[in-house]
Amino acid sequence: MPHNILIIDDDTMVSTSLELLLKRAGYGVKSVSRPAEALPAIAEHRPSLALLDMNFTIDTSGKDGMGLLKRILGQYPGLPVIQMTGWATVQLAVEGMKAGARDFIAKPWDNRELLNAVAIQIDKFPVGHDFLGAAAGAGNVNERNEPFAGIIGKSVALTSVLEQAKRVAATQASVLITGESGTGKELVAEAIHLASKRADKPFVAVNLGGVPPGLFESELFGHKAGAFTDARSDRKGRFELAEGGTLFLDEIGDLDPAAQVKLLRVLQERQYERLGESKARKTDVRILSATSRDLQSMVAAGTFREDLLYRINLIHLHLPSLRERPDDIVLLTEHFLSGAKKRYDRPKLELGRDAKSWLRRQPFPGNIRQLQNLVERTAILAPAAVVQVEDMDRGQAMASDKAFAPGGMTLEEMEIKMITVALGRNAGEIAATARELGLTRAALYRRIEKYGIG
Repeated sequence: MPHNILIIDDDTMVSTSLELLLKRAGYGVKSVSRPAEALPAIAEHRPSLALLDMNFTIDTSGKDGMGLLKRILGQYPGLPVIQMTGWATVQLAVEGMKAGARDFIAKPWDNRELLNAVAIQIDKFPVGHDFLGAAAGAGNVNERNEPFAGIIGKSVALTSVLEQAKRVAATQASVLITGESGTGKELVAEAIHLASKRADKPFVAVNLGGVPPGLFESELFGHKAGAFTDARSDRKGRFELAEGGTLFLDEIGDLDPAAQVKLLRVLQERQYERLGESKARKTDVRILSATSRDLQSMVAAGTFREDLLYRINLIHLHLPSLRERPDDIVLLTEHFLSGAKKRYDRPKLELGRDAKSWLRRQPFPGNIRQLQNLVERTAILAPAAVVQVEDMDRGQAMASDKAFAPGGMTLEEMEIKMITVALGRNAGEIAATARELGLTRAALYRRIEKYGIG
């Protein structure tokens, strides 16, 4: 016996089309046209999944399918429910996901996407699996949440966002990730990809802020040899490289208006042309986007297209700044310090209690990226094995000192200077210098040899 699917939709043409599609795919199908029939049908037919139209009016107050969704999940929390909705009701779809729906399909739907969404939710379970008796959220994110384990933090501000990311990872929904610079937007995007059905396909990232307007089409869509000056050979674009996988469009708020139009066309038509080539190429990629800008304000100002925002913003995840998650700062610091200890051969290095308190009080406008750089500098320069407040403070000051600005002293130069000064203080005594720097003698010898310190 196949998995059974319940269709809940008052549009006869929609129900008939879905029945034909799902039966051809090997599923058993039952349809109901009235909301009042939904719960009795679930009890009688024990479906593996429900496809729910979100445009019902279920009472005189004007509530739509959201009310029915909550009733279904209230009585059968383990039943996977996929919403059917139009672009005009994106907010409703988002609310449904928060209420417990597993996915949503936009009308008019793409047959392949719909079947894939259904398969993600039920095909990994054997026929006869008790979905109605299963715990709410069972199998919710492809049971592959390991990719998110690399995102450090236990604060509610972060974990609430990650729970949404895990839920949406198993879908094909486009996701817009916002947040200040340095909050880890690309890390979250890659985790979503790795927790998805596309995990064995490419994850391709492109920083749109670094793509000159004249090279946008070549970068995203590719070109044929001779398409323009210096185009000496064929080149694959990012869409082609990401085929079957995920394309991460970082800094999408930096796109100029002309590029926005070209990108929107590809997202709508799901095909593109290489520069210098008239052949249209179909594309199957999932789009994840990120920006530190306020796109809603840009839409109001006329600098970002509203229709493009709708396309990329089916689900919106906003990453908190470090200021909003101060309890995670020490966790992140110890994580970065663990790696730095190995890189710089300082196994005894540890964070002092006062240094932990100091870290929690810092604003870190550059967020995680700034913190990581601070830890790297401190791991090199801290004179003793226990990192003190003054060590962190010194590293923080160095970041704003023009002597350590780009074009100034590098980390390598800082390390050479630190070793040289320590050797001078200890009259060249290796053992004493190593103790002061928190290094082993062997590690100090290697650095002296590496840098040619006389």
